[in-house]
Order: sequence, then C-alpha cells, then structure tokens
Amino acid sequence: MALHPDRLFPAEESARNVARRLYAGISALPIISPHGHTEPRWFAENEPFSDPATLFVKPDHYVFRMLYSQGVPLEALGVPRSDGGPVESDNRAIWRLFARHWPLFRGTPTRLWFEQALEDVFGIDERLTEANADRLYDMIASKLPEPDYRPRALYKRFGIEAIATTDSALDDLAHHDAIAASGWDGRVLPTYRPDAVVDPEFEGFTANLARLGAITGEDTMTWSGYLAAHRQRRAAFKARGATATDHGHPSARTADLARPAIEALFAKVVSGRADAGDAELFRGQMLTEMARMSLDDGLVMQLHPGSLRNHNADVFRRFGRDKGADIPTATDYVRALRPLLDAVGHEPSLTVILFTLDETTYSRELAPLAGHYPALRLGPAWWFFDAPEGMRRFRELTTETAGFANTVGFNDDTRAYLSIPARHDMARRCDCSFLARLVVEHRLDEDEAHALAHDLAYRLAREAYRL
Repeated sequence: MALHPDRLFPAEESARNVARRLYAGISALPIISPHGHTEPRWFAENEPFSDPATLFVKPDHYVFRMLYSQGVPLEALGVPRSDGGPVESDNRAIWRLFARHWPLFRGTPTRLWFEQALEDVFGIDERLTEANADRLYDMIASKLPEPDYRPRALYKRFGIEAIATTDSALDDLAHHDAIAASGWDGRVLPTYRPDAVVDPEFEGFTANLARLGAITGEDTMTWSGYLAAHRQRRAAFKARGATATDHGHPSARTADLARPAIEALFAKVVSGRADAGDAELFRGQMLTEMARMSLDDGLVMQLHPGSLRNHNADVFRRFGRDKGADIPTATDYVRALRPLLDAVGHEPSLTVILFTLDETTYSRELAPLAGHYPALRLGPAWWFFDAPEGMRRFRELTTETAGFANTVGFNDDTRAYLSIPARHDMARRCDCSFLARLVVEHRLDEDEAHALAHDLAYRLAREAYRL
C-alpha cells in the first residue's frame, strides 16, 4: 500500500527533516474529536461491528458518493432506502463491489484513510483488489468479534480523549444516558443540532415543532414558548456533557429583528405560509438567537453554511438526507454575519466557529473577520477540502491575517469510526509540513514550530470546544 512513513511530508530534504522532527513530537498526542457523526449507540451498547461492508462502506458518504458517480446504484451498496424497499443484503457482495471499484480512489484522501485503517487496526498491509477481496473480508470479519475490536476498546486504542456526536434537538439522548450509567470512563458528548426545528424548509417542520413542545412542555407555537423550549433542550444537552451546538444552514445570513417583526415572521412560519425568503430570514434570526443563548449557557456555536444539501432530488426521495449529494455554493460572510456580529461579535466569552465550503472566502472574508472579532474562530478545512491540498491551502490563505490562535485545530467530521485516527494523522502531517516550510524559510524558529504543532494537534481544539 501507499503508506510510506514520509507520506505528506515535503519532498525537499531539509524541510522533510524538520517535518519528521515536528511530527515525532506530536504523533502520539491524544485525539480530540469535537465534531463528528459517529453513533452514540455504538458506545452505549458496545457490541461488535457486524462485518467489513457495514463498517467501511455503508455509512461513509465519501465512499459511496464516488461509486455512485461511476454508475454504481446505492441499492447495490446496501444503503437503506427511505421506503424500506429492497437493497443488497449480502455484505460480502457489497465488499466485492467496493473492491472492484477501489482504483477510483487513487490519489484521494479516502484511499489514505482506508488503507491506514487496514494497516493500523487490522494489520493488513496489502492493497485491496478484486482478487483479494474475499480474503481481506475474512481477515477483518474474523477479528471483529474479538473484545479488542469493540467500540470502547477501539476508543482507547485510538487514543481518543473526547469525542462529540451530532444529535437532533428532538433526540431523547437515551444512548448518552446509557453511556453515563454504564460507568465507562470514555467521554462521548452530544452536540445540539437544531436544524429540524429552526429551518422552515426542513421536512416535517411543523410536526417537529409540535414534538419539541411535547418534549419540553412549552408552547412552541408562540415565540416565547419556542425560545424557552430551545433553552430547555440546550440545558438537557449540556447536563449530558455537551459543549457545543451545530448549525447546518444553507447560507451564513443572520438577522436581528425587532420583537414585533420577529413575532410576525414566526406566525407566518408556524402557519405554513412562509415563502423561501421568509425561511431564509427566520434561519438568520435564529442564528442570532442561538448566539445570545450561547452567551448565557456557554455552549460553543458551530456554523456550517454553504452547502446546497440533498442536491440530487432522486437520491433524496429514495434514500433521504446525507447521502453524498450536498454540493458547495458561493457563500457571503462579511455582510451576512454583520447583524450577529453587531449584536454579540465583540463578546470574548462567546465562541462562534465558522466553517466554509467556499474556499474563495478564506483570505478575502473569513480570516479578516476572525482576525478581528473576539467571538469568531475559524474551523478547519471541512469536507471536500479535508484533504492534503485543502489543508495546505487553508493554512496558506488564513495564517497571514488570522494567525494560528484564531483557528481551532482539526476535527474529523466523520461517520466512519475507523478512519478517525487516520484523519487526525493526515492533519498532523500536513500541519507539520506547513510549519517545516516556515522553519526552512527562516520565518519561524524550530522551537516555535514544535509549540505550534502541539497547539494544532491538540490544545486549540481542546480549548476552543471547552473540553
């Protein structure tokens, strides 16, 4: 496989030697995973993973979106249909299909993540092919029932210090309660994701509001009751260890309307009369409301705008959300965020972490904003750009204006549990390479680079997410 010990390090010898030294000092640091999509059920039940296809293929949209782009039906990969219709249930057949198409991933970060998981977790050091697919399947499947391959054991083996899941505002958090009641010392923290009850265009929005009211006992058809319900749910998440919220809005638009205008807008939203413009304005108002709530309860606020979600209407209809069809769009931050920043951007006790899928905004908008407002921090290169080239461009385009201290290290943002160490390792190697270049160009002393490497791998994420 392509897992050379100097992978992702500079080709030039002097810089490569510095990168090696920097990496040696941080490679074994604990993993802080403050934003991701692993299942809390895994850690609550601690049952063995069932098979290689369910572990590596079915939950990973990085994998199945590539295969889908080459004409492989999602049904053939065992991705569940929304209507419960038939999909491939032979996991060995799914694995064989994956192996047949493995050359599609040449040069991609997915290849490095997958191959590092094979080698580090299962001791497999040969490239997956159609010819060896069954043998590698059997090697992996034979180990999965062993105690060392259960979710909690892997948590320890991976060196995870804390991992956050992403949970709907309507989630009962029963799995998190089960983890706490079990006495296990792993830190698996919920994250408050309220999209289903703040986005009027979210499917079932009105019914979701009613359910939020039933959960909290608040009248969520009134503005005051609706806000009270959010505060109550945030408190419930925080009581279970949550340190952050997460907001996946189509844009970064914010608003700060006067109370009468807000109540009139909310009345349109709950009545179902809101048009697309009303929905966008309401989402923007709720970002500002959530920022104010974060000032009160201390939860870090993450904003993930700029994705036209579920772009493929047929896939959305048949398979539902989050099936690899979210596509980046151009995103404005300077004007869009100004109402929120006018209200609370000057507050040093507030942390709002900005992500983007529009790289053109890094140097023009995001870095200057984060380099000025005390409340803002820059999230790492995210999705589509969580690759070596994207990570390098992120540092090149933001460091001049925002420095390192206004960024928050790395988060893996993954559903693929076994890829977590590989993703963090990739980020650490890329950051060491960037710092090494600064050292050999005499822009940074090596002792400073060692300190920064530690910050980027560990301290910044731990402190930004209040872990």
